[in-house]
Amino acid sequence: MSYFLAIDAGGTKTDYLLADETNELARVRTGTIKRMRTDADTAASNLDKALKDLTAISGVSMQSISYTCIGTAGITVPLVTDWLREAFAARVGGKLILLGDVEIALDAAFFGKPGVLAIAGTGSNVAGRDAAGNLHGAGGHGPALADQGSGHRIGHEALRALFRAIDNEQTTSLLPAVLDLWKLAGVDDIVAKANELPPPDFSRLTEVVLQCAEQGDTVAAEVLKQQGEELAEVVSLVMRKVMRGAADSSWVPTVAFTGSIMEKVLPVRIALIAALEREYPAVQTIAGTVDPISGALWRARSGR
Repeated sequence: MSYFLAIDAGGTKTDYLLADETNELARVRTGTIKRMRTDADTAASNLDKALKDLTAISGVSMQSISYTCIGTAGITVPLVTDWLREAFAARVGGKLILLGDVEIALDAAFFGKPGVLAIAGTGSNVAGRDAAGNLHGAGGHGPALADQGSGHRIGHEALRALFRAIDNEQTTSLLPAVLDLWKLAGVDDIVAKANELPPPDFSRLTEVVLQCAEQGDTVAAEVLKQQGEELAEVVSLVMRKVMRGAADSSWVPTVAFTGSIMEKVLPVRIALIAALEREYPAVQTIAGTVDPISGALWRARSGR
């Protein structure tokens, strides 16, 4: 019997999946093991807890692992990769495969085949793989420069739309919703909070923007539609890169989705798909959202 360990190491949490050739045996979650986000002692403590829990649930010794695949951001940063290699060599048997978090997410959707993945949570990013196996990307430049369709961008743009509505003497339910969420008394308090340094977590506003849109607020609905269309522009950029040089000039890559916005904020996803279909009528999209850790498991089982 062979055993495989798949890990999705994020900035705030880390997910672990233990499996054999056909079945998932155990899943656990801990705090981050990414050394850019935490100190070595905390990372080691989080890792030790996860491995102990996996063994307790499955009865499988970590020395019995054939392959471990870790997907993480910062794959080119020695602080990240050196610590992971040393930590797993000391604790887990078998061979280690280190990949970027975007690559395991692509593998979760397409299992090594061509395709495009739209990633939107607190931030956003778009990645694709062409028929030759080359990776392409666009976006992902952070909240000041990009992050179209992300929770941060939705919250920030909703506040801008709110104040345009106030200036135009237009009623919007965003005003009482924001005041309630932030526990503020009036418009001037929103101005002060939005301009704080460091700034507030604008992504927390996404839920109230969605609620207002679902209740018929046109200002909130337009924010979500606009962010879906802006993210579609980024997806289209990557699609063109993936399509470049394809043997069949009519081929259009399939598009998949992952991240909390793509999963829970359906107006953004609907607007994104509608914009893509206007540009590429033959485009196909994958229902639901992909779980990046399943891409890491596929890699571990493949041994590459």
